[in-house]
Amino acid sequence: MKVILDTHILIWLLNGNYKIKKAGFLDIINKAIENNSLKIPSICIWEIAMLNAKNRIILTKNFLSYIEEIFTIPGISLSYITAEIAFDSANLPGNFHGDPADRIITSSARILNAILLTFDKKILEYGQKGYVKIIQPKNLKN
Repeated sequence: MKVILDTHILIWLLNGNYKIKKAGFLDIINKAIENNSLKIPSICIWEIAMLNAKNRIILTKNFLSYIEEIFTIPGISLSYITAEIAFDSANLPGNFHGDPADRIITSSARILNAILLTFDKKILEYGQKGYVKIIQPKNLKN
């Protein structure tokens, strides 16, 4: 099964954040890496760049080195924004919020028939309605 990471999950994975393991996501991520089926939506790279530019995250190395490190991990690949993903993101069924990055990440999971790992409550609620495959984190508290 393909797995898509939301931006914050990717950042936590790279920084060794305990929340991923506590949520039950680390085993899922490792299994996806073993199966060469862990996908990172390209919009996540843009989001990391924006967070870094606004000093909302502090990277341990320069941006390009940080991003290049992601793709040195075997089993991880970039999911580009295709025309199908772009169309789906503009036409998501149900009531989905307007954040463009969240829409593209969610549509990437839908189009690739992948599980989306996130702590984002709005996306989790959307998944609970059956619009995108999610796995509920075991613990949503900090």
